[in-house]
Amino acid sequence: MATLPKFAGRRRDRGQPRPVVRLTRYWSRLLGDERAMLALLALAVAAIGALAVAVGPGTVPPVSVVLPLLAGGLVLRRRALGRLLVVVAGSLAYDMVRLGLAEVRVGALVTVLGTSFFAGELSRGHERLGMSGPRTESMLLDLRDQLRTQGELPALPAGWGIDVVLRSAGGAQFGGDFLVSGLNAEPRRLELALVDVSGKGLDAGTRALLLSGALGGLLGAVPPAQFLAAANSYLLRQDWAEGFATAAHLAVNLETGEYLLESAGHPPAAHFSAGSGRWRLADVSGTALGLLDEVSYVAEGGTLRPGDALLLYTDGMVEIPGRDLSVGIDKLLGEAEHLVPRGFAGGAQRLVAAVAPAAPDDRALVLLWRS
Repeated sequence: MATLPKFAGRRRDRGQPRPVVRLTRYWSRLLGDERAMLALLALAVAAIGALAVAVGPGTVPPVSVVLPLLAGGLVLRRRALGRLLVVVAGSLAYDMVRLGLAEVRVGALVTVLGTSFFAGELSRGHERLGMSGPRTESMLLDLRDQLRTQGELPALPAGWGIDVVLRSAGGAQFGGDFLVSGLNAEPRRLELALVDVSGKGLDAGTRALLLSGALGGLLGAVPPAQFLAAANSYLLRQDWAEGFATAAHLAVNLETGEYLLESAGHPPAAHFSAGSGRWRLADVSGTALGLLDEVSYVAEGGTLRPGDALLLYTDGMVEIPGRDLSVGIDKLLGEAEHLVPRGFAGGAQRLVAAVAPAAPDDRALVLLWRS
């Protein structure tokens, strides 16, 4: 199986000017140094207290200490945050002594107390993960980028084209739909799996990341006819509370056009035949992954001839609340008919835009064609 491109997050630095890269690394090291951040935030609190007295509370309100306090909740652990709270209390006490109680209003004190509680909750959540806020966000972004990188497609030989769209529900950064793919040298075979993990948002995204790594390792390591059975066994061993997924698995010989298609609870794939000029739904089905032990999956065989295309998609593309799934499938195939005169290049984006531009569920679509 061809090696997928390295983690995309590492490529970004190469396109940035060196001073920008050095500044970014310096800032990352500063955020990771808790003592330095505590000193910086404490200095900011003290400066706010002094300026409130020097230039007047109308220009620099004493309540402005909530800004470094919120920042502390993001970058400090609870012990360090407690020390920052002592500095905040000292700054407010100094302002009340110098300016008088009338200038430091009760509402300001209530705002500071509420912000202190909120910052403490932020700090506690990050501390449970054993890292500060910026590191937590960086880790999540790295996981998101890794999931996308695992779905990057290998370069196909001349005469073949493929188009993929992955969209998370509500524009979220994480979703449960993902794609894994690989290219075997002998025989020249493209293998891919389009998977829909149960759930939405971050929970589905973390399960998708774990499952994508496992399924990516299975591609090419087991015969195509055994892929879904092996994936089902892996998912059962995880014993997740919501640990099921649907999947469509495709293996295509890029020399002859012959393919094998399996489904595990997935909506039916569609095959466009240039000879007849029509789309046909694949007659293949199976139990969703992670529900039952000792299940078997029957593959459907076929041939992609010049001008033919295959369409794989998740249920987020065709689910219409209150209607049967077949209605959404008919709508999708109706829009797919419009691709034929213009060609399939860029067709996945056009189908998503026409059928499910803002659906409440994650959406994924793969369009493979032979020119």
